[in-house]
Amino acid sequence: MNDDTGKFASLLSGFLTDYLTVQKNLSRNTVVSYRDTFILLFQFMQHRFGRPPERLKLGDFHAGCIRDFLRWLEDERHYSISSRNQRLAAINAFFRYAVFLHPELIQTCHQVLEIPYKKVPQETIRYLTEEQMELLLAQPDLSSPSGLRDAALLSLLYDSAARVQEFIDLDLCDLKTGRSAALTLTGKGRKTRQVPIMENTSRLIENYLKYRFSSKSGDGSAPLFINHMGKRFTRPGITYVLQKYSLSAFGEAGIGFPITSHIMRHSKGIHMLHAGINVYYIKEFLGHSDLSTTERYYVRADTEMKRKALAKMTSSTIPDALGEMPAWKKDSDLLAWLKSLG
Repeated sequence: MNDDTGKFASLLSGFLTDYLTVQKNLSRNTVVSYRDTFILLFQFMQHRFGRPPERLKLGDFHAGCIRDFLRWLEDERHYSISSRNQRLAAINAFFRYAVFLHPELIQTCHQVLEIPYKKVPQETIRYLTEEQMELLLAQPDLSSPSGLRDAALLSLLYDSAARVQEFIDLDLCDLKTGRSAALTLTGKGRKTRQVPIMENTSRLIENYLKYRFSSKSGDGSAPLFINHMGKRFTRPGITYVLQKYSLSAFGEAGIGFPITSHIMRHSKGIHMLHAGINVYYIKEFLGHSDLSTTERYYVRADTEMKRKALAKMTSSTIPDALGEMPAWKKDSDLLAWLKSLG
């Protein structure tokens, strides 16, 4: 192994095992995502240039190479623009780390750091109406152990507006039932926040836990929800529960889009907005780091609130349908101006 190859191996090892985990204290899932970016990059280098990972040097990853890698992700791996940007963010983090340890590499690093992110098309925010949510949450059979668990799971998933990984990571010690029931969520960057739980949700969880532990107190580090194998729920497990009761509530035709954990989260945010709750509080509740994220997702996306605002306009603003409509074609000056635009 020559010096350049050894330098790259040392940098990458330090980045993944020390900088991200010790210095930045990032979550395991974030570190795994960064690691997977370099696994993909190694696969690309092997596929495109026939270079195995142990022969790679930092100089091999110049700006042109990284651009080709990003195109490869989109064209051959069929990555979305958002996922492509996430991989670029991981690469940028590594090159910012590298330039601080090796200032002589500043030119190479800056050329990579100047690669632009692609603009992500604004997606329509989908959510369940309050009536649809009520129907979905009413589907589990409370007389069966699994139905009681699923009812508690679905209600808490909606009530807390937790991200799916936040929800999966919940332990018994993160839950406070009884008066002023609340849930402690650990989000991105290992930041924690407390969210209140509605009384009905709290009672459902208490009943589920009483059955689960046969009236005995459980270990606080045990997972809050367990699957049929007694293990912590996984993402596919949460998806299965949602799909099962979505089918029961809305049939094969569904409602036009799949109901996911993120749909449950969006629904809670929109319902809070409908209830007149201040957008800053919604931001804190959802764990957004920036208020603009909350505004983009919920305020701008809420067409129902826009419709209601438009309905409040005075009737004098828009002419009565039974009266004479303005004949704009009789205005020769306006007509001439419109024609001039062509």
